Amino acid sequence: MENIKKIPVILDGDPGHDDAIAWVVAKASPLLDIRAVTTVCGNQTLEKTTYNARRICTLIGLEAPIAKGRPRPLFTDPMVAPNVHGQTGLDGPVLPEPKMEVQDISAVELMARTLQESDQKITLIPTGPLTTIASLLLTHPELKDKIAHIYMMGGGIAYGNWTPAAEFNILVDPEAADIVFNSGLPITMAGLDVTEKALVFPEDFARVKAVGNKVAEVVSEWLEFFYIFHKNKGYTGAPVHDAVAVAALIKPEIMQFRDLHVDIETHGEFCKGTTVGDVFGVTGKEPNARVILGIDREAFVELIIDSVKAYGEDA
Repeated sequence: MENIKKIPVILDGDPGHDDAIAWVVAKASPLLDIRAVTTVCGNQTLEKTTYNARRICTLIGLEAPIAKGRPRPLFTDPMVAPNVHGQTGLDGPVLPEPKMEVQDISAVELMARTLQESDQKITLIPTGPLTTIASLLLTHPELKDKIAHIYMMGGGIAYGNWTPAAEFNILVDPEAADIVFNSGLPITMAGLDVTEKALVFPEDFARVKAVGNKVAEVVSEWLEFFYIFHKNKGYTGAPVHDAVAVAALIKPEIMQFRDLHVDIETHGEFCKGTTVGDVFGVTGKEPNARVILGIDREAFVELIIDSVKAYGEDA
């Protein structure tokens, strides 16, 4: 395993319980080399998501430079989700106070510097609104060729979750999503079509906790808190949306993919923020995204359990 060439990545998110679990999985993977962490406003305000990111990195021992993004989407006001993630954006277990300081440059500049300094193309893993990624493409178009792939969580071909048609991450900043999906870069989209199948059941929470280290304990409590909102909606488990984007990179064999052309609706009274997938090819446009439509739920749960095991007996 030591001889495997690691994939350099940048994590970008608005943690958030499912972002946090996604980062636990990413840090545990021997396949990934995490070069930087950047934050975006989404699940909570930018200050809260950045504080949460620093606490998560401290918990899991992720020593990568951290920078915060824009305090608002490209053209609209911020939108937060305290009903899902709590007032802090990461309610539930007590986390360590952060040891990592925030860089004195913006998220976009940290991304740009990381891309410039790398002798390999870098994969971006955004698990929140796509504001930072779009800002990078707008301000540093010369660096587009340094991006290998974008593995993102957002959207849904069949339906939404924040409105009947739109998923939260895309709805927060549809203009940013439109820029990213029209960038010509390779995109793997983990939308609601697959993430709502990535359920972790209450009996799985217990298996995670039984691993016995501090990270396992915290992850099990994150799952329990995240399930509260979803149980009231009729879910049988917690859909760990953002971890699917990481899993698609490190364990694609447990998923089913389909290449589709996806457009972003940036206007409209009922459909703003919708990811419109051309399922039947009626537009004649070439696919611009590899959309994940299925997942082996049991294998996904095993990946989470194996990930927390990687943090040892006394993480």
